[in-house]
Amino acid sequence: MIRIENEADISFSQKQRLAYIDFLLMFKGSFSRSDLTTKFEMGMANATRDIAMYKELAPNNAELDNPTKQYFQTKKFKPLFKHDARKTLVKLANNITDGFDAIEDITFPVEAPSQLNVPDIAIVARLIQSILNNKSVSIIYTSLSSGSASRDLVPHSVIDNGLRWHVRAYDRKSKSFRDFVLTRISKVTIKQQKIEPHEDKLEDHQWMRMMPLQLVAHPNNVNHPTAIAMDYGMINGILELNVRAALAGYLLRRWNVDCTPDASLSGGEFQLWLRNRQTLYGAENLTIAPGYDN
Repeated sequence: MIRIENEADISFSQKQRLAYIDFLLMFKGSFSRSDLTTKFEMGMANATRDIAMYKELAPNNAELDNPTKQYFQTKKFKPLFKHDARKTLVKLANNITDGFDAIEDITFPVEAPSQLNVPDIAIVARLIQSILNNKSVSIIYTSLSSGSASRDLVPHSVIDNGLRWHVRAYDRKSKSFRDFVLTRISKVTIKQQKIEPHEDKLEDHQWMRMMPLQLVAHPNNVNHPTAIAMDYGMINGILELNVRAALAGYLLRRWNVDCTPDASLSGGEFQLWLRNRQTLYGAENLTIAPGYDN
C-alpha cells in the first residue's frame, strides 16, 4: 500500500518507479538517476521528474549529495510504500529488487505453510544497508542465555534457514563469526567505524568453505526409493549438493537427513541419509544435524 492521498492521479508505471526509489532508499540507503534510467530504460528527463515527484510525496526521505549525484536516505526516512515483510524477504532472497508490493491485481492459487515468525522489515533493511555499504552495526540482541544486551557486529549475509531468518556476522565481543536470529534484534544502528581485515566475509572460513553432500533414499525407512528419487530430482539415486559449511547443519535438520554412519535413525520423517558423512569433518553448528555425533 502506498501512502499517497491522490493515488489515482499516478499511473501504474510511475508507481513502480516510485516504489523502486523507495526500495533502494530503504535497503541500499541511496539511489541515483542512473539507477532509474538503467532499470526502466528511460531518459534522464523522465527520471528527474520521477525523483521530483518522490521528493514532493516524501520530502524528508532523501537528500542529494552533489559531488556524487547520489540521493541518500535521511534520518527522518519513512517508507512511502508498505513493504510487506514476507514478500520482501522472498524478493531479497531471490535478488528481485523492484520493491513493488503496492499493487496486486492478480491472486495466484498458490499456498504455503505459514511462517511462525517474521522479522521486522526495518531491522532487515538496516542490516542490508550496512552490508552493501561495508559498515558495522550496533544492535540490541536478546539471547536465551543472557537476555538483552548491546552487540557490535560486522554483518555480511542474511540467511533463511528454512525455519528462521538469521544474519551472519563477525561478533566483536566473542571475536568470531556467528549467526544471530533476526527476530531477536530490536535495534540496529549503522556505525562509521572502519572494518578490520579479520572481520571481512572472506575470513569467515565456515562460510567460504563449500561442502559436497551426497543424499540418498534412507536404506531402512523407505520401501520404494524411486519415489524419493523423484521427490528430490536425484540422478542415479543420489542428490549431490554443494553447501556452505556454516549452513550445512540447517539444511540437514530441515530435511531430516539421517547423519548416522549406519543409517540407524528410525521413523517416517527420516527419508534421506547422508552417504558421505565424512564430508562434515570440521564443520560447526552440526549439533542440530539428526544423528550426527563426533
